[in-house]
Amino acid sequence: MPTTCQGCRDGAAFDLPLTMAFQPIVHVADRRVFAHEALVRGQGGEGAGVVLAQVSDANRYAFDQKCRVKAIELASDLKLADQDALLSINFLPNAVYEPRACIRLTLAAALRTGFPVQRIIFEFTEVERLDTAHVLNILRSYRAMGFKTAIDDFGAGYAGLGLLANFQPDLVKLDMDLIRGIEKSAVKQTIVRNTLNMLRDLGVTAICEGVETAAEFDALRDLGVDLMQGYLFSKPGLAALPTPMWPDDDIAVRAAL
Repeated sequence: MPTTCQGCRDGAAFDLPLTMAFQPIVHVADRRVFAHEALVRGQGGEGAGVVLAQVSDANRYAFDQKCRVKAIELASDLKLADQDALLSINFLPNAVYEPRACIRLTLAAALRTGFPVQRIIFEFTEVERLDTAHVLNILRSYRAMGFKTAIDDFGAGYAGLGLLANFQPDLVKLDMDLIRGIEKSAVKQTIVRNTLNMLRDLGVTAICEGVETAAEFDALRDLGVDLMQGYLFSKPGLAALPTPMWPDDDIAVRAAL
């Protein structure tokens, strides 16, 4: 990989205005928000797909940096840290040339806004086959700088056991395809149960994402899952921190979200 930040030096700007929507990750046993994940949106609320369609190899670095800074600025404005919650930011491994050089804008945004770096999670999905050594260098560097790390969509794509064998992040988010309809699938229950046991043995905290129904919630609770994310609790809030609902709350209220 390059030793200098050529994306910062030579890359194109990302001029499309953007904002963030925040979706809570909840600790169901304590009925509290564990973290909010920042999800990119267009300035007018356009979905992530509209924004991502404008990302190219030339402006990937600028896009990644812009998302990080915007997430931190909004989280600070919304007093996220005052809720004793974490901020989860997605990053693109192939937009990071050298971790300690490419983190400068992130650190500057945190310093300028007073947002504590210890409350930032960097999560990534390995949607493209990447140089594993490069990914590991990023994750280890981020941890050394005080950030928390997470692997997203575990069980899908390329982010699997090979990476986990070489680096144990703070958090692993199980892919939503494993969660969908889990109450009706003995096979999914077996896979998730054993994955959870493996992660506990490794000292890694599991998050189950994409939870949409009370039946899925009940099945995951029976498996001992504490951290969950999904529409059952809250849809993402545009430039806002939604208050989660709980499965035993008034169904009519939740349906109005």
